[in-house]
Amino acid sequence: MPIATLYDVKEQLAFTGDIGGIDDALLYRKVEAAQNHIERLLGFKIEANFGGVDQDPVPPVLIEAVCQLAAWWYEQREAASEGAKEVPFGVREIVTEYREFTF
Repeated sequence: MPIATLYDVKEQLAFTGDIGGIDDALLYRKVEAAQNHIERLLGFKIEANFGGVDQDPVPPVLIEAVCQLAAWWYEQREAASEGAKEVPFGVREIVTEYREFTF
């Protein structure tokens, strides 16, 4: 289950109430993909380390990273375009703060 809700991503995208459920399935898919991508960069499953019984809550900054990336992918539907960036500014910095490095 993703750590970010559809409401979180709609808020990130500044959707208004009149939009309703348009694109909910697409947005949910973007949220799942964004969390999966961030977890692969982190080297661990977020929900295995945060939010469970006797665990710290999910850090808001990780929820923010999922929201930013999901919203970015929703708005930038093409993989390559003029001025395209790899990921939104700040997502890599957030991941680096929580990443588990092994040597």
